[in-house]
Amino acid sequence: MTTQSASSTTQSAPSYTGPFIIITALFFIFGFITTLNMALVPHLRSIFNLGYAWAMLADSAFFLAYFVFSAPTSRMIEIIGYKQTIVVSLFIQVVGALLFVPAAKLVNFPLFLSAVFIVGAGVTALQTAANPYVVILGPERSAPMRLTLAQAFNSIGASLAPLVGGAFILKDPAKLASKASVASTVEGPYMLIAAGLLLLGVAVALMHLPHITQTQESRSGNQSDFMRIRSIWRCRHTVLAAVGIFLYVGVEVGLASIAVNYFKNQGMSSAMTASFLVSLYWFGALVGRLLGSWVLTRIQSGKLLGGFGIAAALFLCASMLTHGQAAIWTLVLCGFCNSIMFPNIFALGVAGLGPMTSKGSGLIMTACVGGAIVPVLLGALADKVGIQKAFVLPILCYLFIAYYGLWGSKQAQPISA
Repeated sequence: MTTQSASSTTQSAPSYTGPFIIITALFFIFGFITTLNMALVPHLRSIFNLGYAWAMLADSAFFLAYFVFSAPTSRMIEIIGYKQTIVVSLFIQVVGALLFVPAAKLVNFPLFLSAVFIVGAGVTALQTAANPYVVILGPERSAPMRLTLAQAFNSIGASLAPLVGGAFILKDPAKLASKASVASTVEGPYMLIAAGLLLLGVAVALMHLPHITQTQESRSGNQSDFMRIRSIWRCRHTVLAAVGIFLYVGVEVGLASIAVNYFKNQGMSSAMTASFLVSLYWFGALVGRLLGSWVLTRIQSGKLLGGFGIAAALFLCASMLTHGQAAIWTLVLCGFCNSIMFPNIFALGVAGLGPMTSKGSGLIMTACVGGAIVPVLLGALADKVGIQKAFVLPILCYLFIAYYGLWGSKQAQPISA
């Protein structure tokens, strides 16, 4: 028995190490692009003289793509497989990135939003394929750790994006001659991104990635119950995971998008300095994910998720009640608390689904539309009562995430029809 197990491990290990490295590299791509998109919020405010709520439409256009394309992508995975879906997603992003060039030349707000939406469609397809692929590249018990480690590369891209945005996109409008010159600062970065994505898409198309439909270990507990049902909506822990992802993505994006203006209100002298602090917000997520991938070998993922949700709520409470450096750094620390939330909510949400994993992934990734809704609500609330008082909304989001980790993520019998 032991010999057979050892032999099986020896045979399977070489098959998944290489693919895991390849897919993990893709996490860097969508982390960078997603966060660079958030740099457009203050940029569009300066070009078109928008309020917070209107500027947040850049986030809404991006994350609306998750609502539109996540479920179709899960179906695409079933038809053409994970690898081909990843390749298609990269080419879609190329089209969206190139659309920024005419949007900038025409200084056209709807065209900017269209470009953001198309890039978001590509990122949606990439996320919907890459996240479950990492989950099923090995035993289910180590899936949260594996996905948290992969998400660390997402955070590396997210940490670099504000620096790129601050250096090449967020130019001081007073130093530029016209709105057209302000808008033109996006052309170079997005043309380079389009070229990089095109090369990456061709490279992935030529790579060998194994076709996998479910995890390699037999599922324990009530997997057979989930396999007998057809509707993913009857899986309570998956549905609650979708709610958790809706709130998590919304609060993470909302805080990052409003952070530049918040930091300037708290005494930061320039957009460049504020952008650097936003990069620290994302760097905190990187540190948390690297530490989290180790901590998850010792602490149950649900308990860790609950603890981080409570900590984030407390940090935001502190930011609401303070000013200056204290208000700034308590918000920055929320980035560290965000670190393990997405991978753990996702892994807990698809646990035990077996062949229904792609459907669970589609539902959960559809819930990323929270990034289109929560930031707009946060922006509208900030316009009415100020940014600090508006933090009550993300605090409530964090408290639900804590609930999901501690209680809502527990698998139960599928909900009866």
